[in-house]
Amino acid sequence: MDQGISRRSLADEVAARIQQQIVSGQYKIGDQLPIEPELMQQFGVGRSSIREAIKLLVNSGLLRVQQGVGTFVADNTGIGEPLAQRLKRSDLPDINEVRQLLEMKIAEKAADHRTDKDVEKISRHFNEREQAANDQNIAACVEADINFHNAIADASGNAILADLYKSFSARIKNDFLSRFKDTSPFIETMRLHKELLNSIIDKDPKRAWHFAARINGHITA
Repeated sequence: MDQGISRRSLADEVAARIQQQIVSGQYKIGDQLPIEPELMQQFGVGRSSIREAIKLLVNSGLLRVQQGVGTFVADNTGIGEPLAQRLKRSDLPDINEVRQLLEMKIAEKAADHRTDKDVEKISRHFNEREQAANDQNIAACVEADINFHNAIADASGNAILADLYKSFSARIKNDFLSRFKDTSPFIETMRLHKELLNSIIDKDPKRAWHFAARINGHITA
């Protein structure tokens, strides 16, 4: 068995190790990867971590999955670095710039495509955000804020856009927890978040885009 992996994100680490094997030539284009149980034994992780790692590498273009047959190497150039790995070494201003653009587009699309179930979910996270902010519980407030925006991403109706936004969530969460020592910034933007929620409820894409932009402008000021 290969040396076990015990870092924070097992899937990210497995993806990085498989990518290294591909780039080094251990696996060539067209080669089939070992089956899941063998990969689980090799890396010392569970099935869910293997599947998530494969998904990351498929999304990056390094692997392709042929249903009922197996997983194959599609590229070995090393260009397709898993996004989660890329974000870890990216500068925060660059991440925030992309995040802001995504949040505005996601808000706009959520106002167009949201369902009643989406509204219920977004509203629940807004209420959690408000309660945690008033209680001065910064950890819970940040968690609720991230969940609020992730729920809007889900409501956008574009799974790729939602997955892309969620890839930023861990880095955003860490940034907020390091920057904000109390919940006052979240209280200051509560009205803007409420307006964003109302815009999505009212199915008003233009107003949703506007308030998402205002929220980001306030956060980065």
